[in-house]
Amino acid sequence: MDADLLIHSAAQLLTLAAHGHKPKRGAAMSDLGIVPDGAVAVRGGRIVRVGPTAELRASVRATREVDATGKVVMPGFVDPHTHLVWAGDRAHEFEQRVAGATYMEIMAAGGGIMSTVRATRAASLQDLVAQTRPRLDRMLAHGTTTAEAKTGYGLTLDDELKLLDAITLLAEDHPLELVPTFMGAHAIPEEYGGRPGAYVDLIVEEMLPTIAHLNYRVAITSDEDDADYDYADYRPAARFCDVFCEEGAFSVEQSRRILTAAKKLGLGLKIHADEFAPLGGTQLAVALRATSADHLVCTPPDQLQALARSKTIGVALPGTPFGLGQKEYTPAREFIAAGGALALATDLNPGTSWCESMPFIVALACRAMRLTPAEAIVAATLNAAHAVGLGHKAGSLERNKEADILILDLPDYRHLAYQFGGNPVQAVFKRGELVAGKV
Repeated sequence: MDADLLIHSAAQLLTLAAHGHKPKRGAAMSDLGIVPDGAVAVRGGRIVRVGPTAELRASVRATREVDATGKVVMPGFVDPHTHLVWAGDRAHEFEQRVAGATYMEIMAAGGGIMSTVRATRAASLQDLVAQTRPRLDRMLAHGTTTAEAKTGYGLTLDDELKLLDAITLLAEDHPLELVPTFMGAHAIPEEYGGRPGAYVDLIVEEMLPTIAHLNYRVAITSDEDDADYDYADYRPAARFCDVFCEEGAFSVEQSRRILTAAKKLGLGLKIHADEFAPLGGTQLAVALRATSADHLVCTPPDQLQALARSKTIGVALPGTPFGLGQKEYTPAREFIAAGGALALATDLNPGTSWCESMPFIVALACRAMRLTPAEAIVAATLNAAHAVGLGHKAGSLERNKEADILILDLPDYRHLAYQFGGNPVQAVFKRGELVAGKV
């Protein structure tokens, strides 16, 4: 067999193989599908063979070989919850929180999300792209090869479209693959103070129909050497709709109305649920068959059990309570024991979790949520891919999946959680091309 790339002699090759393109649940989250002295072969950006080094080196003729002796080779991280595109920062609010102010107090005083909304509205499209690109670079360097990217710092139709434009421009220009999510329901904007119903009307009657029917014409390069951009693909402006179901944001009934409208328009569903108060957002996610329910810090036990029995992925965001200095985290052990499919994400945002490192999130999840290193890796790769609807092509090293591959300068996968504060990622391959690090 001919191949473009053969990565071989890995101390541990973590395949995370899962039959039937399904997430791993419950006890299965401990299975990394480890191949000792493993190898992976790539052709045309996709994985064509996985197995022991001796077998692949005997049967594969590769244009390029990479020796991963003594290293861990694994799938690229998938970050399924980010607020990637924004302008400015909120360092002053961090200082206020350290002094004792709560997130909701800052939000009620006009800070929080609305502080970033004002800065983002004032920024040009070019400014947003320029401020976001370095964040993408750092995410990629830390091994993230696919990430969800939400809007939600515009809160007018024009400004939300500006954010979607920025996500599309970044996706065209950067190796890291982005999955766009419309989140006009992130906060009630100042101009709708005292009139939340009118803003929900705007989302349902104007924003959602416009965005759900919007497709971007994206230039695609030919496979021929030195070819110019020679044809175009049409991609949806947003694949999902998300709602912040929380006190001071959107009620369960408002969230239901928005998500129901989005579902009728063909968008996938996500929800911020039970971050600060158990309003019933998790129950709503299960009822509407949402792709994911995210945060889940104070989800009641019965609703956590119902989520675990459903097909909705539970996404934990440990960087957020860590950033807020809170003691409460997603009850991951209970969720996994109930047979749930858990994913991990950074919640990258300027207010509570300016974190671009999935390795840190893995390490934090093991300490704060008592995940095992294996469970945390599954949550940050395969299950995270399913949380953005890409479990069929990302999150594991299996035949026909895209060759998104990491080489970690670690002797054993457990060191990914054991060590923290640095960057263990030596090399990042996206669709079989080296896009960060070195070999």
